Amino acid sequence: MTDMKRKSIIYLSALATVIALSSITTYAQEIEVPEGYEYVDSLVYTRKASVDSTLVGKDIFRDMPSRIAGDPATVEVEQSELLEMSMRQHVLKNGARTLAGYRVRIFFDNKQSARHESEQTHNRFRAMYPDVAVYRTYTNPYFKVTVGDCRTKSEAMKLLARIKGNFSSAFVVKENIEFPLVDDQAAYTVDTIKVLRPVAKDF
Repeated sequence: MTDMKRKSIIYLSALATVIALSSITTYAQEIEVPEGYEYVDSLVYTRKASVDSTLVGKDIFRDMPSRIAGDPATVEVEQSELLEMSMRQHVLKNGARTLAGYRVRIFFDNKQSARHESEQTHNRFRAMYPDVAVYRTYTNPYFKVTVGDCRTKSEAMKLLARIKGNFSSAFVVKENIEFPLVDDQAAYTVDTIKVLRPVAKDF
């Protein structure tokens, strides 16, 4: 492909992007806001993947670097078909596997109002600690709210110390956990969306 042709393709792609964004902006401006309401910015937290998704759907045995694909070197794997088949079977059987670990329980009750209170506790925790996973479960006759995915008890104790001020009855429990996040320093991505809400009235 010539440089001129490549530049033309890049230019057309950029132009298409600008047109698309302009259309979105124009559409947003045309939306009619009902009387007594306004659009405000709201933050949306999306939990990051528990595993590195860059290799999802790829075959590590066939995705090695090669000069034919433009890589600087070729890597070849010499192994028996039995080993490759065993690896595939292992991946298929353990796709939804959990891990033994620890969590912190912040709610545990079976009284009549337990369903409602557990939901309130769940929502309150999510609002206060959006970077920590929270699970609401029911095991007859108890409603439970448990948080975190900690590999070790010391991790769970660290989480307990962090939230104890707001959830004084919290305690550490041993449970099967989801695989911890790949990047526990940035557990959530944050985005801004427009939300329609009633205009605040001054009294």
